[in-house]
Amino acid sequence: MFILIAISADFDPVHKGHEHLIREARKLADRLDKKVVVYLNKGFSANHAPFFVDFDARREMALALGADDVKAFEGLHHRLVLSYSVPIRLKQMIDDGATDYITSASISLDEIKSKAQKFIDEGNFVGMPKSYTNRNEIRWYAINEFLGSRLNYHVVEEFNKERYSGRLIRQSIIDNGMTITDEVRELLPETTVEILKREIDAGRTPGERNWADIYKRMNTYSRGNLEKIAYLNGNTINEIIKRRVYRDPESIWAVFRRSDYGPVMTRLAISSIEMEVTKKEVMELMKSYEAEGVIPDNQKVQRVIDRAWYVASEGEKGISARDANNRFRSENIIVENPPLSLEAGLNLTKFETKITKEGLPTDLYVDKNGKISVQFKSEGKKIKTNLRLPALEVTYLRYIMDSHFIPVSGSIKKAKKGFKVKVTIG
Repeated sequence: MFILIAISADFDPVHKGHEHLIREARKLADRLDKKVVVYLNKGFSANHAPFFVDFDARREMALALGADDVKAFEGLHHRLVLSYSVPIRLKQMIDDGATDYITSASISLDEIKSKAQKFIDEGNFVGMPKSYTNRNEIRWYAINEFLGSRLNYHVVEEFNKERYSGRLIRQSIIDNGMTITDEVRELLPETTVEILKREIDAGRTPGERNWADIYKRMNTYSRGNLEKIAYLNGNTINEIIKRRVYRDPESIWAVFRRSDYGPVMTRLAISSIEMEVTKKEVMELMKSYEAEGVIPDNQKVQRVIDRAWYVASEGEKGISARDANNRFRSENIIVENPPLSLEAGLNLTKFETKITKEGLPTDLYVDKNGKISVQFKSEGKKIKTNLRLPALEVTYLRYIMDSHFIPVSGSIKKAKKGFKVKVTIG
């Protein structure tokens, strides 16, 4: 059996705050006759960024400080937000035989329990307030309760977070020409310093994004192709198109700021572009874990679709989207059979009608005027046109297209006069 430590940290690099946590876990493990197992994120950090130090080196750092084993969480953080990745990671630990979870926090376990209760009651772990101190630890506790309190939760007092900050340590090393200054050295165990120097000298640190692929996709992909990528909505795609050409990271960050993305969502969107993560891929991943009972009901794909239909329907009655969304969440509204397919009219010229054929696949997107549109190819010609739908269905479809991870697809269908597009949701 295992006792798990430091799940909420990327250990990038391992500093003395992490060392303190490992030592406290070691004491607990020795008393209970268990092992200390560290689970490290691999590939992308919990904040959806490349790692400064690669997995193998961070693993070595943790083992040097007394961990019995190090395991990896992989393939999650360029695909999922934390409210979805945390239950998946917890399940992996439980399946591995974990009995305990230990973390550090500046607030007590009682405070964590108190703040977590609202989310446990709602069964929804999206939207943890930024004002919450140690909100990541609150999220882990809340989701552990949702999964049936499978892990005993332990909290040790956090080191000075402002001083023992991985972000500040990484920035200092970069600002000083990849040199570990005496000031930073004081924050790191000697074993970490030795491993880190070796990695720097070998040119393996810092890890970098594949900016060449990111630039290429943001500079060349059509609206229809960008619409397929997870975490890009219609407004953001139009900003991307409008601000081309991209040659440096700052220009990319700027376009997401203009689209009102915060830093975390920006990193996730950029990671999805880099790895070509599609909405379909994310949706299917979520559904696979839904089938295992890992994803809370209020976060399931179908509930996102239900909410879109409910909010659009309430909008028809003059109720604001905010009020409708709040009611949907707080009153656990049940929505009966929201449509998963729509038939939309097309505005085709005579020539376009002549060359259009039933069954052709279509890409949906939001045009520069904010209208839902479609594009497809027939006989070598590219055809673009707005869709004709009732107002309710337009609003509903737009909510779905802006959901970040629910794909929409279309195909040409023969109508009594001309053609329509059959739009499939999910």
